[in-house]
Amino acid sequence: MHDYKIAHWMWRPGRFARLTTAARRTTKSLRSRYWFPHIPLALALAGAGYLILHVVFKHQRELLLSDFPHHILDLRPQSMPYVLIGVAMLVMSVGLLFRSRFAWIVAIVLTASMVLSVAILGRHGQGAGISYYDGLLLLALIFSYRWFDRTSLAAGTLFAVTSALLLLIYAVFGSLYLGTQFSPPIKDLVTSFYFSVVTMCTVGYGDITPKSVDARMFAASVMILGLAVFATSVTAIAGPMIARVTRPKEKRMKRTNHFIVIGATPLAYNTYREFKKRNQEVVLVMPQPPISGDIDANDLLIGDANSLETLRKAGADEAQAVLAMRADDSDNAFIVLAVKELKGKAKTVVAINDSKHMERIKLVQADIVIAPEVLGGELLAMVLSGEPITGDFVMNRFFRA
Repeated sequence: MHDYKIAHWMWRPGRFARLTTAARRTTKSLRSRYWFPHIPLALALAGAGYLILHVVFKHQRELLLSDFPHHILDLRPQSMPYVLIGVAMLVMSVGLLFRSRFAWIVAIVLTASMVLSVAILGRHGQGAGISYYDGLLLLALIFSYRWFDRTSLAAGTLFAVTSALLLLIYAVFGSLYLGTQFSPPIKDLVTSFYFSVVTMCTVGYGDITPKSVDARMFAASVMILGLAVFATSVTAIAGPMIARVTRPKEKRMKRTNHFIVIGATPLAYNTYREFKKRNQEVVLVMPQPPISGDIDANDLLIGDANSLETLRKAGADEAQAVLAMRADDSDNAFIVLAVKELKGKAKTVVAINDSKHMERIKLVQADIVIAPEVLGGELLAMVLSGEPITGDFVMNRFFRA
């Protein structure tokens, strides 16, 4: 019975909504959008990479550190893929800090490969513990996909560096492991590094040549991977760079004490024309280009006025007044709220198209509320009914603030 009461308390109508609201308030107070979830996931991915490298090297750490690099071949060849995965996780954790979509995709592939490898090989102990950790990390990465939506030059550079680093590790380790099958034999790290770089770049000086079938196939794989890494790296870096250079620069209205008219309605058009007749600086913000060509292109800004970025481009923070005159009353209300969020000096004017929205519009506390369409219908009914119309009545009905 006690359990039933707890469940009833948790799922009482409205209880879940209040819990959700409280969670949102807590999230907002912690400013989570600036650090969550990319920073925790980046740290978790770096931790996963460190755990893999720790398990691989823990039995050979003393030997490797005491006489590195002469005993690097004591590392078992079957451990090399895990070394590459661990290094890749450490590098990709940097990309997650910048919310890179590429780093997010690679992180999912790496963690999934670790989970599958442990599941297939049936490891126990520390290997199983790492698998559980990677499984939770994989789920967290999958459910956080919408936070990693950035493709940039930095992400392309990260891809190029990571690919080249992993290929270099593969080439150095492989050439040391097959060192006796080259002529002259590769016995030290410096010679291995030199041969790896020459082979990756497909220079081929010929001073070190493979003699066995295994060594030749290894050298061929380094050449092919080197070409692939070079081609994909150039594409990953050059693509965003070209897009950045060729992208048209977004204009910002360099104006102060001007008027901003928002909307594609007849009221917005006529208000814009009246401002122009009086030689006032005015910006007309519309969601799409107008059909008529009587609007000065220098005064026109195409964009969604509900967006703070669009309002900043129009100079709403330096404007004298912002007039929300769209056909949808809810859009006009959101525009007023967005202008207030900029905390500029502009007065806000909102037009109401439907009288039933009057009380709701007043909640946004615009400086001036006008209702020309509502007034038109009321005046027409009064004229046809023979009711008297005074100037004070018209002004009070037109300006509802």
